[in-house]
Amino acid sequence: MTNISDAFKNKKAFIGFTVACDPNFTKSIDYVKTLAKAGTDIVEIGVPFSDPVADGPVIQAAGQRAFKSGVSTKRVFEMVAKIREETTVPLVLLVYLNNVFKYGYARFFAACQQLKIGGVIIPDLPVEERAEVAPFAKKASCALIPLVAPTSGERIKKIIADTDGFIYAVSSLGVTGARNKITTDLKKMVSDIKQLTAVPVAVGFGVHSPEQAATISKSADGVIVGSAIVKIIAQEGVHAEQQLTDYVHTMKNALAEPSELI
Repeated sequence: MTNISDAFKNKKAFIGFTVACDPNFTKSIDYVKTLAKAGTDIVEIGVPFSDPVADGPVIQAAGQRAFKSGVSTKRVFEMVAKIREETTVPLVLLVYLNNVFKYGYARFFAACQQLKIGGVIIPDLPVEERAEVAPFAKKASCALIPLVAPTSGERIKKIIADTDGFIYAVSSLGVTGARNKITTDLKKMVSDIKQLTAVPVAVGFGVHSPEQAATISKSADGVIVGSAIVKIIAQEGVHAEQQLTDYVHTMKNALAEPSELI
């Protein structure tokens, strides 16, 4: 069912992240469609949570705006239903485990299947507990996308076992947020992952500039940008379409002509 893998065919994928219902329900729908129309290969939608352990201040603030606009897991699915009326862009949800558990595993992934949500990232789901969720995701043909950190080391093989969609390689320790310098040896990290799987590897956390994207894409199959996109929405509010479109075009152009690794 999922068309996530198609996003990586014959090109480097640009994956853009936005927070559901930021700045409000209607504009959030518009912005996902804007990202898709501008050329974003996969749109990752964040489901706000009260204790977002992986999120930096920019995304936390977006979550607070979303809560003020009445966000809920049910509301996120209603939003996706509206998005699906106009675009088939591959969609991935970033959601914390408590939201999935509270909604009900079977009910949550049935909704993902119905709305053609190709993958789910659950940042606080350790590999040791993945078996609790995996059968529901598999039944719904929804990829459970794992995160590999710079410190994963010997655990990488276990983390990426029996997964599909793509591997989320975390560029830096800590929470999300734009970084002027990424010190992790991403070339080695991506190489270590690729020795163990044919599943595409996309790098996120801290990526925000075209120069970073171009460099990373020499070894990775795609880049993930979150805080930079969310920051545009924070700054522009309900008038962010043009700025989002320009940003996506800049990043896509960088991926089309990757630079040499520094």
